[in-house]
Amino acid sequence: MATLQKIRSKGPLLVIVIGLALFAFIAGDAWKVLQPHQGKQEVGEINGKSISAQDFQKMVDEYSEVIKMTQGVNSLNDDQLSQIKDQVWQTYVNNELISKEAEKLGLKVSDAEIQYIINQGTHPLLMQTPFRNPQTGAFDKDMLKKFLIDYANLDASKMQPQYVEYYQKLGAFWNFIEKTLRESLLAQKYQGLISNSIISNPIQADDNFKSRTEQADVLLAAIPYSSISDSTISVSDSEIKDRYNEKKEMFKQYTETRSIKYVDFQVLPSDKDRKDLLDEITEYATQINTTTDMSNFVRSTNSTVPFSAVAVKKATLPSDIAARVDSVALNQVYGPYLNQADNTYNLFKVIAKESLPDSIQMRQIQVAVENEEKTKVVSDSIMNALKANGNFEEIAKKYGQTGESIWVSSDSYEGASLDAENAKFLKSVLNANVNEYNNIKVGQANIIVQVLNKKAFQPKYQVAVVKRPIEFSKDTYNKAYNNFSHFVAQNTTVDKLSKNAEENGYKLLERNDLSSAEHYVGGVKNTKEAMKWIFSAKEGEISPLYECGESDHLMVVTLTKINPEGYRDLALVSDMLKSEIIKDKKAEKITNDIKGMDFDKVKTLPSAVNDTVKHITFSAPAYVAVTRASEPVLGAYTSKTQVNKSTAPIKGNAGVYVLKVYNKEKSAEKFDSKSEQTSINAMAQRYASNFINDLYKKAEVKDKRYLFF
Repeated sequence: MATLQKIRSKGPLLVIVIGLALFAFIAGDAWKVLQPHQGKQEVGEINGKSISAQDFQKMVDEYSEVIKMTQGVNSLNDDQLSQIKDQVWQTYVNNELISKEAEKLGLKVSDAEIQYIINQGTHPLLMQTPFRNPQTGAFDKDMLKKFLIDYANLDASKMQPQYVEYYQKLGAFWNFIEKTLRESLLAQKYQGLISNSIISNPIQADDNFKSRTEQADVLLAAIPYSSISDSTISVSDSEIKDRYNEKKEMFKQYTETRSIKYVDFQVLPSDKDRKDLLDEITEYATQINTTTDMSNFVRSTNSTVPFSAVAVKKATLPSDIAARVDSVALNQVYGPYLNQADNTYNLFKVIAKESLPDSIQMRQIQVAVENEEKTKVVSDSIMNALKANGNFEEIAKKYGQTGESIWVSSDSYEGASLDAENAKFLKSVLNANVNEYNNIKVGQANIIVQVLNKKAFQPKYQVAVVKRPIEFSKDTYNKAYNNFSHFVAQNTTVDKLSKNAEENGYKLLERNDLSSAEHYVGGVKNTKEAMKWIFSAKEGEISPLYECGESDHLMVVTLTKINPEGYRDLALVSDMLKSEIIKDKKAEKITNDIKGMDFDKVKTLPSAVNDTVKHITFSAPAYVAVTRASEPVLGAYTSKTQVNKSTAPIKGNAGVYVLKVYNKEKSAEKFDSKSEQTSINAMAQRYASNFINDLYKKAEVKDKRYLFF
């Protein structure tokens, strides 16, 4: 129990107080009933092995709980859940790819290896666990060992439900950590085999040192490609096709994508909607001075900021309120006013300003027996025993609790929605005298509390805030929906959508290479149904009307192109290839025009630009300011050109260059062959880490998550 109490010491005060379940289990996403048309319930396939939607959801739930526990939160928003789903999928794919290769090679991770990592206590994953020494912050294997023993001997019938639940959650958390340790160690072993097969030698070390430490300063003259109009360069279809065939492997895609055109219309508040809301807020400004129940009043206004009966620090308040609160007198109403930053109308009233501690050290004994009457009798007897110099911790142990002291920060309750019982308890604790015993009735329980210390006193504010977003009305939405619905019904082809969108007040947008692994269409939330349609539609089809976003977007989609797995169609890359060929032809023309000219001659040409570039090395690309381009090739030429000599024309990324080297020097760094080889090996290992991409390409990975999530 002592271990548990230390782990729980940073938990929210309200959880400690009223016995709510610590880190409550809230599934990352509730599992939704699958539609019959979806067929097999498979979200993906790796190397012929499929994973069901249910199994994938279990992994998402497991990782969600880990994230919530490490971050000390009870729920995650949609964006966080989307990130978790992506991370879970990527981790699952990587582990499947590596485990197959490791099995071929006989690579394994033993229990002894895992235990060694735990004993060492330095692995980054271990630092993410609650099993850390409170004084040093280091991982404490003894703390883990004690928890595992306690967990193995857990007797739920003799412990309070919240303790049992927390033990179970922490047990699941550790199982996840141990499993992840095993998977990461296996990946490290496999990567080690690859990276250690790449070795350096003294000759390479010497070359690497020179390429990094020998540098040159040059005078530069360039003829930019932009000096020649693209219209003067002709490129035939056959040239584009030949270039495509040369680079065909570059255009291989390993998953199918879709190209779409779509109209996304966001419904916005009308002028009438704004005026109606301002009138409503103005009325609240009058009512707030006559209300006797501020909590219910604020709730009735649908304010996005709940009323807190406990004063909070300024930073807890919305930024626009915090910026004004010190200039407002006690019981004064400020507003209504428009805050453009969050598009809201606001007013607030300052109820109280007081100095309160930001941290309190306290200990407690919670009493809850058959009924309130018996609970009071027991709590009174505990109070009498404590006042008679009874040992707090010994008495607490009689009731299945530790009675250990904990520090509680205001961050654990400020900004939360507090009911009357919670607020009552907090006020009692915050205003209690140090070392004084207090018997506080909270709901059906009594809590014996002793505040041992208070620190970090600062100004706190009790403020009633009415903050309302400016939103569209039902009438405004219905009008927008009817207009958009009419537009969709009248434009049933791609050509009609393209022709008539603008004159109806809409904009036709385009997106190429949409992947099924993406979560949103056009960055608009809640477009899962549109994604399903896109990956089941035929080219040229028009989708139904979708209501999406935060119920504020209307969307229609047309599928323009299916880009199948394999080599990309020439038409999709022809523009890029044409631009590349044009650049090559310009380079050839410029090179022929200036062939035989030295730097001094080239710099006088009307189309030339000049610059001085210093500290060019072979190992790093040079940036040329006058052409606004990074030019890796310049380092190679300067390394082989003598001082006061000009180079031949050099084809670069932004133009053709002629250089004149006017200075060369070496850095003062001394050559260390061993250090240089170590650096080369480290770089090789980074390159070797790309092995997962090669495994992925061969594994025929199929990602169908869009059908379910």
